[in-house]
Amino acid sequence: MAATNARRSLRRDAQPLNPHPRLVLTTGEPAGIGPDLAVAAASRDWPCELVFAGDPGLLATRASQLGASVDVVDWRQSEPAPHRAGTLPVLPVRLQAPVHAGRPDPANARYVLETLDAAIEGCASGRFAAMVTAPVQKSVINDAGMPFTGHTEYLAARSGAPRPVMLLVAGTLRVALATTHLPLAEVPGHIQPGLLDEILDVLDRGLQAAFRLPAPRILVCGLNPHAGEGGHLGREEIEVIGPAVAAARARGIAARGPVAADTAFTPASLAATDAVLAMYHDQGLPVIKHAGFGRAVNVTLGLPFHRTSVDHGTALELAATGRVDPGSLYAAIELALRLSSPG
Repeated sequence: MAATNARRSLRRDAQPLNPHPRLVLTTGEPAGIGPDLAVAAASRDWPCELVFAGDPGLLATRASQLGASVDVVDWRQSEPAPHRAGTLPVLPVRLQAPVHAGRPDPANARYVLETLDAAIEGCASGRFAAMVTAPVQKSVINDAGMPFTGHTEYLAARSGAPRPVMLLVAGTLRVALATTHLPLAEVPGHIQPGLLDEILDVLDRGLQAAFRLPAPRILVCGLNPHAGEGGHLGREEIEVIGPAVAAARARGIAARGPVAADTAFTPASLAATDAVLAMYHDQGLPVIKHAGFGRAVNVTLGLPFHRTSVDHGTALELAATGRVDPGSLYAAIELALRLSSPG
């Protein structure tokens, strides 16, 4: 029912303009560091309202384990106001099984997805201006028998978005992905003209709307070493990527390429670029994580609401230890705030 309602009612203008947008944070894998990040975020002031989707008992327990002075309360909708340190308002979603930090349980896989569904429904109804997500453990969800390839794909399917685009942001460096969570052997078969046409359109519109770039300059990577070396190392650049770039330029998009990925990220190249489009996950993410790990943000373009996320995983070994760096979550909240603020 939530998915049906989301497809019917999700609109970018559903949330009234407010100087203090209300953001919903999903707390991720309960045995990982998602609850720790929620406690850290709740422990400081923010110029927006924060609501945390998760199990109240879990969050109270994790706060106690961390020695944090936060008051876990049920969220009651009212006029959005800035968050004050020490309060953790919860949109309640109940666990299915007890949680042991560092030991994920497939029995709680449904719980993880229900936190996402609650956030999607909240964005659909206009209660939330944007969504921020803590990391999930994809393998545990799959072990529970539920197909799940990642937040990007799940949020798109549940909200009816036809073509989501994953964009990683670290300062002024922005890297988008043509394909996301695929085995490397399957990537070439997915690099098709229709896919690239849609992704370049979504990326161009998203950069204009979210980052207020009037004519974003998009640099498109090749798939093969040396961008195919004139066809000697692969023909995808000649037969698919190059024509897609040309078609995008004919539609008024400031795209160029394909270029060799090993030179796309040089300082001179990036100086003339607003975003790089990489062809696959590990072509683009190592660069962004080297440049800004711990402060980079994952943004999903093409959804009917704003969504940001951390740039790291569940870090099971750090759960409840007090050694978690919340920098990426803070950056994700700050970017979600900027994206959802008027002006």
